[in-house]
Amino acid sequence: MTSPDQPSVSESGVPTGAWINARTRAHALDTLAATGSEPIDVLVIGGGVTGAGVALDAATRGLRVALVERRDLGSGTSGYSSKLVHGGLRYLAKGDVSIARESALERHRLLTTIAPHLARPAENLIPIGSYLSRRDSALAMTGLRLGDVLRRSCGTSTSLLPPPSRISKFEVGLLAPAVSTIGLRGGLTYWDGQLEDDVRLVIALARTASAHGAQVVTRCSASAVNPRSATLTDELSGESFIVHARTVINAGGVWAGDLEPDLTTTPSRGTHLVVRSERLGNPRAIVTVPVPGHFGRYVFAIPQPDGLTYLGLTDHMAPDADGYDVNIPAADEQFLLETINRALADPLGPADIIGRYAGLRPLVQSAKSSQSADISRRHLLIDEAGKMITIAGGKLTTYRQMAQDAVDAAARRLEYDAPCVTAELPLVGAADQQTLAGLPALPRLVRRFGLEAPMLQRLAADRPELLEPVVEGQPVLGIEVVFAARAEGALSVDDFLDRRIRAGFAPEDREALRWECTKLFDAELAALR
Repeated sequence: MTSPDQPSVSESGVPTGAWINARTRAHALDTLAATGSEPIDVLVIGGGVTGAGVALDAATRGLRVALVERRDLGSGTSGYSSKLVHGGLRYLAKGDVSIARESALERHRLLTTIAPHLARPAENLIPIGSYLSRRDSALAMTGLRLGDVLRRSCGTSTSLLPPPSRISKFEVGLLAPAVSTIGLRGGLTYWDGQLEDDVRLVIALARTASAHGAQVVTRCSASAVNPRSATLTDELSGESFIVHARTVINAGGVWAGDLEPDLTTTPSRGTHLVVRSERLGNPRAIVTVPVPGHFGRYVFAIPQPDGLTYLGLTDHMAPDADGYDVNIPAADEQFLLETINRALADPLGPADIIGRYAGLRPLVQSAKSSQSADISRRHLLIDEAGKMITIAGGKLTTYRQMAQDAVDAAARRLEYDAPCVTAELPLVGAADQQTLAGLPALPRLVRRFGLEAPMLQRLAADRPELLEPVVEGQPVLGIEVVFAARAEGALSVDDFLDRRIRAGFAPEDREALRWECTKLFDAELAALR
């Protein structure tokens, strides 16, 4: 097989972005240990979507940046979302127009420029059955039309996100065969954004940041943090050292309050169930069912590309939950099944559930402010003299604006005048759908790696078996295992299974893949050492 060294450009001539792996991690640790005489400009703590976004923003302004994450990229909240890029409809329903427009604008940027290979249009269906009154269906359509006004105001074309429409009972059946026809009066459709996967976005951000000079180090915890330094501990070797920085940015998500005493974090649990898409007739749209007694709140059945559908989500306070291993109570499962079953001809039962996952939304409030950020999901920036900068709250769709706000604050402290460029900066692999459709590469690779897909195929030139499924009946290709170790920062086969391909969402599938993936991954990791 070809050398594990990073190529300079992809087949199309677009920079590939720096590869992140065990070798680059070791080099970064050595570099950071030597910062006593020459501090870096920005130390970012937290490797979720916000932290990766902060590292990218700072690096593209020309600042010397390091990002440290105590586990793996996307191992917290950023890896357990509904994998959607929302345009802000829920916030419109609450009358929060400003955050709704911010969401719609960031959705536009993700779909058109930043990551159109990972963020794609998705049709949503609201069946109009006995569970949705005529009054509520009319109100829902009004909300969808207002959302469409936001879409137009952000410049998103109707060819990308068509306007909402009323469809017939027959058309509902074409989009979602499992929806019951009893009492069905038709449906409402609207278009929003959907991610290939949330962790794939985090990895693309981190790799693009690395391409612009950022040091990215996972399995590295930070303690004794202050505005100008932190003690870093290599979680693999146990060695510790002090890193010096001119500015420290806390992007710890639900753990941000551990570093900032003036931040109150109240996590909200978002639970999802996983079922086989065939059990729902392989839906072609996201099925959206209203929660009784809560106008504007829905449970979604979100079909994924590889034959799974996620059912979500809940919204319950979980102040004592473990952010890495969220306990899912039986009440969550019952609520999700009961709600989605209101619209199904053949109700789902516990036996249909092949996996479960939950994430904690970081709802936050400053202890020095009476203004809460939790209800509307606004983000909160703490920028006070003598303290590190903290950015918390918010949501996946608006990560870029959060990152910009944090780096703007850092730039003011550093008296550094350089504008933010991330609103127009494509991530590694990004291209429009027409370009992607013409790439000479396997569809799965194009879908998950964009412009890099032909390069992945070339990496397997002398081992064509890597372009075949690792295990019969599973879609995962051998080259994905190799590339995860070589370029995407995976340091163990668990990193690959649970965050590069999300096999952990379906334990049966994970077990089927584990043995063969371990052999491939360990061999590649050994070659990097």
